[in-house]
Amino acid sequence: MAGLYYEDFVVNQLYKHSMTRTVTETDNLFFTTMTHNTQPLHLDEEFSKKLMYGTRLVNSVFTLGLIVGFPVSDLSHGTTLGNLGFDNVRFPAPVRVGDTLRAESIVVSKRESKKYPDAGIVNFTHTGFNQRNEIVAVIGRAALMMKRPKP
Repeated sequence: MAGLYYEDFVVNQLYKHSMTRTVTETDNLFFTTMTHNTQPLHLDEEFSKKLMYGTRLVNSVFTLGLIVGFPVSDLSHGTTLGNLGFDNVRFPAPVRVGDTLRAESIVVSKRESKKYPDAGIVNFTHTGFNQRNEIVAVIGRAALMMKRPKP
């Protein structure tokens, strides 16, 4: 497996993910319309020009998904049993079409699962940055992670 097992995670360990992604017009348009979000702030440039940002903003739920997606190849590819929840989700700065995003993750805590003996719960904070190193997202996440298989 490419991902880490429960035993591999160390509290306070910081992971700087190498994957980056420039957000495109197509990303924002498809995601926003696919999720039936009719907010003109994401779809209508003329409407958005009149607001404080002066242009459309990328759908924040797309940003959340991207920032949580970056860590998969480093941390959980094939070793997660699912997300248990998100908390303290914040978007301190807006994302615009053309921004290039990256992420870092820190292990906040971990504990063995009471329900599943072959799994543990790992709590992360994922932080997303744009090309100017501005924080665009901070996301708390709890994941149910596989324990290392016994030989």
